[in-house]
Amino acid sequence: MGLFMATMLVTVNMVGTGIFLLPATMASIGSISIYGWLVGALGALAIGLMFAMLGASDPQPGGPYAYAKKTFGLYTGFQSNYVYWTANLVGNVAVATTVIGYLTEFFPALRTPFLATIAGVILIWIAVGANLIGPRFVGALTSVSTIISLFPLVLIVFFGWFWFDPTVFMDSWNPGNLPVLNAVTTSATFALWAFMGVESASVAAGVIDNPKRNIPLATLFGLIFATILYVGNCVVLMGVLPAAELSNTSAPFSVAASNILGATGALIIGICAILKSAASLFGWTLIIAQSAQAAARDGVFPALFAGDEGGGIPKWNYVVSGILMAGILIVTATGSLTDQFAAVINMAIVLTLLPYLYTSIAFLKDYGLDPDRRRAALAIGIALVGTAYCLAAIAGSDAGTVRDAMIFLFLSIPLYAAFRRRAYIPATSQAREGDH
Repeated sequence: MGLFMATMLVTVNMVGTGIFLLPATMASIGSISIYGWLVGALGALAIGLMFAMLGASDPQPGGPYAYAKKTFGLYTGFQSNYVYWTANLVGNVAVATTVIGYLTEFFPALRTPFLATIAGVILIWIAVGANLIGPRFVGALTSVSTIISLFPLVLIVFFGWFWFDPTVFMDSWNPGNLPVLNAVTTSATFALWAFMGVESASVAAGVIDNPKRNIPLATLFGLIFATILYVGNCVVLMGVLPAAELSNTSAPFSVAASNILGATGALIIGICAILKSAASLFGWTLIIAQSAQAAARDGVFPALFAGDEGGGIPKWNYVVSGILMAGILIVTATGSLTDQFAAVINMAIVLTLLPYLYTSIAFLKDYGLDPDRRRAALAIGIALVGTAYCLAAIAGSDAGTVRDAMIFLFLSIPLYAAFRRRAYIPATSQAREGDH
């Protein structure tokens, strides 16, 4: 992938499900969530700068996994990849859920939980099939889909203000009467879901041309574009639809477009949402495979995730990922697509925080000790902001979700021992045979 495709990969992975379903989730908190968006944008900028600068100095396939391994050793690298890979598997289920949510506007029968689940499983396997063709095909597919589907969202950012009603926005300010700090931390945590994917170019370093140049540029361009789209569209929608109506829909943009432009507008937005979210499903499936492949080639993930020795497409990697994603979709199925989306992204967010925190330390090691005091101070400041955002996101998460994530994290210890033993024994046997 060149710079354009790499930028589109970052953009499509950041502006995927969030742009089309997060307005409904944020509406449950109220218009006060605008403060959470601002906090989230600042934290995401710090995280994005760390990945951009690390990508410019030392681009390595696997992104957060590679930086954790380099800084702390194999176990911490494995632990980072284990939670990052799992978070993305879970997150991709939320992507599939969003696609189905907008498909219900065209096929009302999909509101039935059973049919919605079947459709989601089919979508996951279509994404797996596209990735089996190759990363360049996925890059081209996501680039075209992103350009087509984001065009009306860009129009909303610039022209949706003509339908913005300040009274509607203020009446929805804090419908649950939450304490201000709670409202901000909770919305900032949800905003983190929107900004997840800023590391996509770093993770996919193995399939990006001229990575030292293209990874930092793609990261920053994608982050800036995504921030403008997210904040602009969410604020506009909260001034068009009351919070009670916005929070109870699985297709907020279609409902808003219907109010503004009628059935034609709802149709256009619905098609764009399906295209964009489906492209995100394809892009995240690529990232999942790249992350697992990097760890498998170091012997800390099952060998079937590594692909062939010639660097070809890791076919079994994609197949196993597809099976796991389909399983998660089935297990988390509920009567409400919006409730399923919220439950799934809560776990994905908490799991992703650990790789981000490890990346902050790796960044400090590379840049915080710069002989130039100003550069070192800037690096420390960036790392502190990124770390503070991650910790605030944990504080704003549901206690039960954090507990489950910690249990899941500790399971990495026996799994690492099992994977390393399987990788070590064959290598030892081959060495002994060579001695004879």
